Amino acid sequence: MNVLIAGGDPTGAQLASLLLEENHKVLLVEYRKKVLSLLHQQLPTDVIYEDRVMDLRVLEDVGIRKADVLVACTSDDADNLVLCYLAHNLFKVPRTIGRINNPRHAWLFNEKLHVDVALNESSVLAHLIGEEMSLGDMMILAKLHRGQYSLIELVVSPVTAVVGTAIKDLHLPEQCVIAGIIRNGKMIVPRGGITFDVGDEVLVITDPDGAEELVELFTPNHA
Repeated sequence: MNVLIAGGDPTGAQLASLLLEENHKVLLVEYRKKVLSLLHQQLPTDVIYEDRVMDLRVLEDVGIRKADVLVACTSDDADNLVLCYLAHNLFKVPRTIGRINNPRHAWLFNEKLHVDVALNESSVLAHLIGEEMSLGDMMILAKLHRGQYSLIELVVSPVTAVVGTAIKDLHLPEQCVIAGIIRNGKMIVPRGGITFDVGDEVLVITDPDGAEELVELFTPNHA
């Protein structure tokens, strides 16, 4: 995939590194000297294009018309909106992703302005903190389908009601699936008749409502 990243702040730099590890073709555009000095320590030189991304000539020079995705990741929300709009309307880029720096501007990042995906960093962080507080000993391993579902890991405590209970008798929430059980270092396929043992590491895919119910089921001393 050919990805053009506008903006070399830590978010853009980290994204570029991850995409390069996955063998995508990446070009990051940045002009600030202090930021560039850091970028050259993190990324290969041929990945960095030194110029102002808000210049149509520059966008042409970096090959925006060949990009599969534009990630507008600057520290200015107005610039990110303009970049997404131009990428879609003028350069026919198939997919645009816009970074939201100020949560108050989130309402502007929509399909009418041709932002396919809006990433509100403050909102994402707030939700993650809230989930960590509410999930207790559970650990969120991954977010799925744009955060609508989570892959969660939990360990069965000696004093939880689920010890000795079969999966089929657990009355799991509707949007909740046990993906696997790791017992003594080995993966067990989670069939209905299998019971939970102390120390089992349980991998579950669920939505936020299901996660709250799992907290109730697996909390120590829950009756």
